[in-house]
Amino acid sequence: MARRFGRQSGIIGATAAAVVSLGIAGTLAFGNFGTTSQAEAEGIGSAKAKRAAPAPVDPSIVHASDRPGRSLNITIDDGPSPVWTPKVLAVLKKYNVKAVFCMIGPQAKAHPDLVKQVVAAGHRLCDHTISHDTGMNHKPESYQSQQILDAQKMIEDAAGGAHVEYYRAPGGAFTPYSRKLAADRGMRPLGWNVDSKDFEGGTVEGIEATVRGELSNGPTVLFHDAGGERGRTVEALDRLLPWMQQQGYGFGFPQR
Repeated sequence: MARRFGRQSGIIGATAAAVVSLGIAGTLAFGNFGTTSQAEAEGIGSAKAKRAAPAPVDPSIVHASDRPGRSLNITIDDGPSPVWTPKVLAVLKKYNVKAVFCMIGPQAKAHPDLVKQVVAAGHRLCDHTISHDTGMNHKPESYQSQQILDAQKMIEDAAGGAHVEYYRAPGGAFTPYSRKLAADRGMRPLGWNVDSKDFEGGTVEGIEATVRGELSNGPTVLFHDAGGERGRTVEALDRLLPWMQQQGYGFGFPQR
């Protein structure tokens, strides 16, 4: 480009030469601007495409909190749900509590806006497989791999790039293979100590009593934001979270 515009006729006057020079500078400036922007855009796209995979983590099933002292880990399974996940998020925000959302792959794919809301609010993501097959520990390794890795990709794609940090087997159906597979891809196998039993129906008071009675078992508490009517879960959380705070509990995330 510079060579094409660099030839000047010896008979061009000073004024004409100045005009031509200005035109050359403008053309070069705008030409280079467009070229640079395209290159930068391609570089950004390449960086996203080559997003570094997270480092492997411990394959043992974690329950402990990363927060010292009297601490709980709130975990929410089976979503996201367009009906219940926003309500759960609102309660968590009300009490400034962060949680781990263990998502079903196709649910995340169907509701990427909710996955992004979860991440934007400072919560963490967990892979809860494709089909929520509680008998997957009796299935071939190829099936386990498909259930875990396909779900991870769906959730991370829906999240817009945030990594899935945990893997929770449906019904606790872990195997040595599935734990190592998840851990090698940066997802710590995640268990639970307190099962709220909110999926069994019953009353809000029953959920509260179950959680209060089992807190001595350990720090990781299990609730659900999908898989059925979860109005009782939302109300139970709205009662339990301030009660937990009054008892001196803080809230962390499961160790990685």
